Amino acid sequence: MKNKRSIPFLIGISLVLLMFVIMITSLFYTPYDPNMMQTDARLIKPSLEHPFGTDNFGRDILSRIMQGSQTAFIIGLSSVSVGLFFGFMIGACAGYFGGWIDELCMRFIDALMAFPGILLAIMLITVFEPGMKNTIFALGIMSIPTFARIIRSSFMQTKQFDYVKASKAKGAGSTHVIFQHILPNVMSPILVAATLSFSGTILAEAGLSYLGLGVQPPDPSWGRMLKEAQPYIATAPWYVIITGTMITLMVLGFNLLGDGIRDQQDKKS
Repeated sequence: MKNKRSIPFLIGISLVLLMFVIMITSLFYTPYDPNMMQTDARLIKPSLEHPFGTDNFGRDILSRIMQGSQTAFIIGLSSVSVGLFFGFMIGACAGYFGGWIDELCMRFIDALMAFPGILLAIMLITVFEPGMKNTIFALGIMSIPTFARIIRSSFMQTKQFDYVKASKAKGAGSTHVIFQHILPNVMSPILVAATLSFSGTILAEAGLSYLGLGVQPPDPSWGRMLKEAQPYIATAPWYVIITGTMITLMVLGFNLLGDGIRDQQDKKS
């Protein structure tokens, strides 16, 4: 049973490491300039010269896939960081202090959750215009309720433990108790939430870019590449298959990684 449980985790971490290696490599090397257009090399099938073929503008798909991984990681990490920061501030205050502070924070979170996440992101990007910064901002706000609720629940449970009460009885301040006693013991659910939120953010960014509201040309984005490939699904199926596969592997990797961490957490519990 132990080995069976660890297999998805190993697959997940392998996929994440593979994507990370692709992203790091793209910082120093790509086979071609990702934005270099060659009108005489449009929609070339995969070959030794172009392992993933070329797109409708004659650009090397492999090079654009590699650079697109930078976009995925930058937006994923940045959006999760934004959501985690504000979610932690709201959830920690609500869970630790309780009372009217908890009521106020949770009503704010309920107001955010009243809007479907992706629709809220679309509205914000439409108001502030498309682009990477506004995409990060919108997706970060979209993930705040998830982090806030998980952190609030963890804080409410952990603050009842004897070692926390003993620290308070000795005169420790709220900041000391939160960061020295509670936070280290709630990192596991936060880490799981961050990992799963990362995969959701990547999928949401791909969806926004597919709609033309995410990353703007000429910066490569897997979602926009999928949109560009759609009209050529019959004549150049490799373009759709390769781009869709990369999105799938990235999302699957982080989902399996998050599930694996959660299984380890449950086992320890």
